[in-house]
Amino acid sequence: MTATVALNRPDAALPDAAVHERGALGLAQWRAIADRPGVCTETVNQCLAAAEAKRQLNAFIITTPERARAAAAESDERLRQGQRRRLEGAVIAVKDNFCTRDIQTTAGSRILEGFIPKYESTVTKNLLENGAVVIGKTNMDEFGMGSSTENSAFGPSLNPRGLALGRADVAPGGSSGGSAAAVAANLCLAALATDTGGSIRQPASFCGVVGFKPTYGVCSRWGIVAYASSLDQAGVIARSVEDAAIVMDAIAGHDPMDSTSLEGPAPAFEASLDSVGPGFTVGIPRQFRELEINSDLTALWTATEQAITAAGGTVRLVDMPTIRYALPTYYIIAFSEASSNLARYDGVRFGYRSPNGRSLDELYAHTRAEGFQTETKRRIITGTYCLSSGYYDAYYLKAQKVRRKIFDEFSSVFGEVDFLCWPAAPTPAFSFGAHAADPLSMYLEDVFTISINLAGLPAVSIPVFTAANGLPMGTQIIGRRLGDTGVLSVAKRIMRASGR
Repeated sequence: MTATVALNRPDAALPDAAVHERGALGLAQWRAIADRPGVCTETVNQCLAAAEAKRQLNAFIITTPERARAAAAESDERLRQGQRRRLEGAVIAVKDNFCTRDIQTTAGSRILEGFIPKYESTVTKNLLENGAVVIGKTNMDEFGMGSSTENSAFGPSLNPRGLALGRADVAPGGSSGGSAAAVAANLCLAALATDTGGSIRQPASFCGVVGFKPTYGVCSRWGIVAYASSLDQAGVIARSVEDAAIVMDAIAGHDPMDSTSLEGPAPAFEASLDSVGPGFTVGIPRQFRELEINSDLTALWTATEQAITAAGGTVRLVDMPTIRYALPTYYIIAFSEASSNLARYDGVRFGYRSPNGRSLDELYAHTRAEGFQTETKRRIITGTYCLSSGYYDAYYLKAQKVRRKIFDEFSSVFGEVDFLCWPAAPTPAFSFGAHAADPLSMYLEDVFTISINLAGLPAVSIPVFTAANGLPMGTQIIGRRLGDTGVLSVAKRIMRASGR
C-alpha cells in the first residue's frame, strides 16, 4: 500500500490570509519551464509542502507523498532523455471518487473508509500514462451528494477565496469542493472532478476558477464510484480554460470498459481553443433572465452580457419553458439511481462493517445507518420510494419523459443560437450551515446546473464577476451535444474580454 498522509486533523492551524496567491503557474506555463533539471521533483515538494501548510483547508482527504515523489523523479528522468509525455511532471489532484490502485478511495464516506482498490479508473489511468503526478485525493460531499462539502464524513473543505477575505466560514461548493479549493489555493496545477448535477461548475464558481463538464460519454465512467449513472461525468477544474483543455486531451476518449462511452476519436481540445471567432450568437433563456433573486445575480447577468458583446458575440433571448421542471426531474432521477447504486454497500463485500449486528439483516441495517451521512440516507429513502411499486410510473417514469422533453428543447434552441449562457449558481459562496435547517433550499442552489446534466451537454463555468462581498461568481457557457471544443473556445474569448 502506498504511504498516505491525512490532512483533516482538527489541530491544524489556520492558513494565512494570502492563501489565494495570484500569478500562479498554469499548465501552459508549466510546460514552458519543465525542461529545467529536477523541476518535477522540486514542484511536487512545493505542492506537498503547501498542502501541509494549508491543511485546514481540508482540500485533501489523503496525500500520497512517496508515490508522488517517485513519479516526479521518473518524469525528471524522462525529460532529461527527451521522452516528454503530454502532462509530464504536472501536479494534479484527484477527487476521491475515482478508484486509484493501491490508494484508499472513500467517496467522502465512512462506509468506504479503508477501501483500497486493486485497479485504476480509466480516467486516472489515462492521466498517469500521460505523465501527470497525482499528489492526493480531494475531499467531497459523500458520494457526490451535496453542494458545499458539508456532507463529507471527513469534515468540510474551506474556500480559499473566503480565507483571503479573513472568513473561515465560506463553503467551497460541492460536491467537488476539495478539488476546487486545491486549485484555487495553488496546491496543484489542476484537479479531476465529477459532475452529476453541477458538482464541477458550482464549486468552480464559488472558488473563482474554471470548471469544465464535457458531453456525457466523452470521458469514461469506469472506475468512478457511482452516484447516478445516467448523469455522472468526469471533468476538470483548472485555473484557466487553456489548462482545462490540456487535461481534457489527456483523459478523454472511448473506453470499451464503459458501455456509455462514446465511440470515435476524442475531440482535439487544446488545438481547437481558437476555433470560434467573432460573430457567434449566445442564447439566454427568458425563464432565467427574468429571475430577480438578488442584486449580485442581476449584476452578474450584466457583466456576462457585456463580456459576450466585447468578445464579438451577440446575445439573444430565447424561450425554454420546460426548463422550469428540470429541478424536480433531476432529483427524482438522481435519487432513484442513487438508491440502486448504493444498495451494494452492505458491510459484507468491502468497506465499513458494523460490529453491532447479530444477524445478517441487523448487519445490513447497522452498517448502513452508521456508515452513511444524513443527506445520503435522505436521498436513498426518497429514491427507493420513487422506484417502489405503485409510484414508479407516477414519479420515475414521468421524470424520464420530462427529461426527454428538456433534451428536445435544448436541441430546438440550438437551431437558433450557437451557445447558451446563464449563471453557474444563483449566489456567491454561502456560509456553512446556511441551508442546514431546510435541505430543499440547498437543492435550489442547483437550479442553474442540473438541466445540462439531464441533457448530457457540455458546459464550462468561468469567473467573470466579483460579488459585493468580495467573493467570485461564475457564468456558464453551454454547447450542443459534442460541441465541447466550441464551448471552451468561446469561453476563452469571453474570459479575455472580461479582463480575467
